[in-house]
Amino acid sequence: MAKRLFWLILILLGFGLIVLSSASVVQAERQQGEANYFWLHQLKFGILPGLFLLWVFWKIDYRHLRRIALPLLVGALALMVLVLIPSFGNKINGSWSWLSLGPIVFQPAEVLKLMLVIYLAAWLGERGDKLKKIKFGLLPFSSIMGLIIILLLLQPDLGMLGIITLIAGGMYYLSGAPLRQSIAILAILGVLVVGYARISPVRWQRVTTLFNPTADARGAGWQINQSLIAIGSGGVWGVGLGQSTQKNGFLPETIGDSIFAILIEELGMVGGIFTLILFATFALFMISIARRAPDGFGSLLVAGMCLWVMIQAVVNMAAVTGLLPLTGVPLPFISYGGTSMTAMLAGLGIALNVAQQE
Repeated sequence: MAKRLFWLILILLGFGLIVLSSASVVQAERQQGEANYFWLHQLKFGILPGLFLLWVFWKIDYRHLRRIALPLLVGALALMVLVLIPSFGNKINGSWSWLSLGPIVFQPAEVLKLMLVIYLAAWLGERGDKLKKIKFGLLPFSSIMGLIIILLLLQPDLGMLGIITLIAGGMYYLSGAPLRQSIAILAILGVLVVGYARISPVRWQRVTTLFNPTADARGAGWQINQSLIAIGSGGVWGVGLGQSTQKNGFLPETIGDSIFAILIEELGMVGGIFTLILFATFALFMISIARRAPDGFGSLLVAGMCLWVMIQAVVNMAAVTGLLPLTGVPLPFISYGGTSMTAMLAGLGIALNVAQQE
């Protein structure tokens, strides 16, 4: 199963590069003066480092990670604090999400996702039946997540907050926690996100636009309306790779959270279904590995990585098609982003090691 998963990862990466190279060509020429800039940058600073880390973690026995899970999480939290210091953090699109350490610029929240999956797999894996008691399960879990939520709200990054909380909540449920506790976590998250969005007119517009995207078609509803135009223009077979009209300055974030719309415009419904099949196959492989893992720690590690990729994919595609508010969540394997790609591939290297030891 390890080899099957590895080849599927390579197929997803190759497909993603093809889509990104087409979606980014106009923006790359305008901003960088080089049509191949973004996909080459993704390859050099996202995919290649990620594949190296994937190979490293594939060769390391995943059980060693259990002993260092807490220091890894503490280190990731320290980076989250550091990004809030103006001399280190970079404010982009209204959020302090990027950290500069010399020539290295990266997004600490992506590192946090990986370290949190490792820590929760170790912590939840040894709880057992204790999780059924609130004082041993829900309270300490809520304390950990409360600290992370505060750090993400200080940036602020609601999209990342939602993804990380859903991953953690899914792992908490899969570890054997009562369903009512998991529902309570999701309910609290929903109230928190809606409440925090409500106090900001800009963020609240994203929510209200979901229910009436044509109310402000040239303002708050511009991105979703242009996204739907792209999807509608694709039809069944698409307009052809490289032939998108919407990427010519009409649709924002064509290499980020809107890339799925460009994919469907150029490759049509067939391309969209092919993408869904790839992600569904990925999920089936990961579920199979998690079920056959040697221990609970390995099973939760793989489950956490599966939740990471699939939750992001579903949220991204649902937002682009108007089923969820736009949150800036990238589409795994396809959207532009070096830190997210590298962190995800490193985590998948751990999943490959678990698969190898089934």
